[in-house]
Amino acid sequence: MAAPPRIFDPARRRAARRRALARQANAGAARFVLEDMIEDVAERLSFVRQPPGEALVIGDRTGVLVRDLVAQGHDVISRDVDALDEELPYPVAGFDLVVSLGTLDTVNDLPGSLIHVREALAPGGRAIASFVGAGSVPHLRSAMLAADADRPAARLHPMVDIRAAAALLQRAGWTEPVADGRTLRVAYRSFDRLVADLRDQGLGNVLASPAPPLGKSALERARAAFLAAAGPDGRVIETFEILTLSGRKSLRGS
Repeated sequence: MAAPPRIFDPARRRAARRRALARQANAGAARFVLEDMIEDVAERLSFVRQPPGEALVIGDRTGVLVRDLVAQGHDVISRDVDALDEELPYPVAGFDLVVSLGTLDTVNDLPGSLIHVREALAPGGRAIASFVGAGSVPHLRSAMLAADADRPAARLHPMVDIRAAAALLQRAGWTEPVADGRTLRVAYRSFDRLVADLRDQGLGNVLASPAPPLGKSALERARAAFLAAAGPDGRVIETFEILTLSGRKSLRGS
């Protein structure tokens, strides 16, 4: 079987997340994407009345979800991408619950990663994975095209849409697979504020073959194109599409 294409650079991904963690110490650092994912996961677990058990949480840099699960009686292991590569089989298994937050959008082998998540579960165990999906930051994408003019470069990640995600869950052998999405809308008065928010949250470019940095004139074109989408109040409403995948491992254990 041919290896999956190398779209993302794992080393760049880890570096971006380390920088994001350092930026989180700054007053006013953006964290709305992860906070939304955590709130959504908590609501889902409450709805299905997930009983306490062995849980693995990946990507909770805030610690909020981990603390909530511990308070509910779960025995929780918390890991981030520096300690766990989701493109490889997990070193431990038998979890009643696996939650992955904002990490599966930049793996090169998403089908394989979803299989590894399933294999980390005990029979009947539940998994929930949330990440930024297709349709996100359309105004930023338009601004990047304007910046590069007649020589567009790959500056933003390819993203998974909800239909493809649903098919991948079935392909990975998840039981009771569900793929759904929701939209976050955030108002911006400047292109630079949006870029800062992306860096705060580790959502910057981690492509294996990154484009060269924007020059001064290209950056000004990007800023102008972004603000051209502003409403009467001078704000651009940017959108973040959050994709959530959920399902279980068969009680038969396969």
